[in-house]
Amino acid sequence: MLRRSEDEIKIVLTRPLSLNGELEVDYKAPNLIQRILSLFKNVRPGSDLTHFKLPPQFNFPKSHLQCYGETVYCSGSDMLRRCNQADNSLDRFMSVVAWSISTLRPPIFGVAPYNPILGETHHVSRATLNVLLEQISHHPPVSALHATDEEHNIELIWCHQCVPNFNGAWVETEVRGKRQLKLLSRGETYEMNSPNLLIKFLPLPGVDWAGNVTIRCKENGLEAELRFGTKSFFGLRGSHRSVKGKVYETATRRTLFQLNGHWDRTVTAKDNNSGKSRVIYNAEEVFSGLKTPVVKDLKGVRSTESAAVWSELSEAIMSQNWEKAKEAKNAVEEKQREVLRERELKGTTWVPQNFSVTYTKDGGWECSPIQQWVPPAPIVLPLS
Repeated sequence: MLRRSEDEIKIVLTRPLSLNGELEVDYKAPNLIQRILSLFKNVRPGSDLTHFKLPPQFNFPKSHLQCYGETVYCSGSDMLRRCNQADNSLDRFMSVVAWSISTLRPPIFGVAPYNPILGETHHVSRATLNVLLEQISHHPPVSALHATDEEHNIELIWCHQCVPNFNGAWVETEVRGKRQLKLLSRGETYEMNSPNLLIKFLPLPGVDWAGNVTIRCKENGLEAELRFGTKSFFGLRGSHRSVKGKVYETATRRTLFQLNGHWDRTVTAKDNNSGKSRVIYNAEEVFSGLKTPVVKDLKGVRSTESAAVWSELSEAIMSQNWEKAKEAKNAVEEKQREVLRERELKGTTWVPQNFSVTYTKDGGWECSPIQQWVPPAPIVLPLS
């Protein structure tokens, strides 16, 4: 924890999620299932839970923006740079598929990150990769990400809207929006979506990623279809955290590789021509030696930084001081309401600082970065 004396800004950074989903603190609410179900006792099946408020006992000490950011800058092996290294377009595409799988993080049953406030930001650098996120809408919640590595000619642009729906015995969160990975020196843009998050309460509690992901690159004419599987409703069928899919030519639909494995273990690609298989993704490499970000330039940290906005709440959760946690969470929410009232009185409209944003009924939310390159961040990821 760091504090900047002149304006009393406090920064609390917590370690990244590990492969087994370890938390910064070993805490679970007593009678967890009963308490979770009690939260939903007045919620009808089919309801949108976008604005459902969780007590701090059901939060872990991170904002959604930090969780998104960690999928890009926290990795034991630099799979993102690998995407632009191969001279062969098919090899580059396979590297992008592997990197896309690497952005999944093990969800934790019973707890969730904080919902970011409007205008909240998260800015972290790892070597020459600079990552910047901003909450560009609060109702509905929409997050934007821009990451650039000028030295390696890579750019990422994401725009995500999470829409959770309550279905009685489970909650399914649809992750709307697209991700773009641009290999600038190759003139290639890869577009992909995200799987959905499925939280089951009964009969067997659990949480997992599920659904279909499509990755396509118009410039090299290749596509991939991935299916993320989970256990069946009763836990008797299905494969936990499985990945199955194929890589094929867009024009001819000819399959080039069959994909099979588990995103928390390994994923292999079988060449349809030769019949040979090779491992394209190894979770142990991705999750090994993960470091906690550190503050390099305290004066450069914005007041909107996630680690500052939620510092009091994160500190209270880690010390399991639930009365203080409740007060801290209420303070953040009340400040946001106060800022909204001031804008309404002045008749001003809030505008994102780092993105141009558009919304259409058919296309949904889209964002475009204002800056060509993300500047180096005051918070960095140690490399050793």
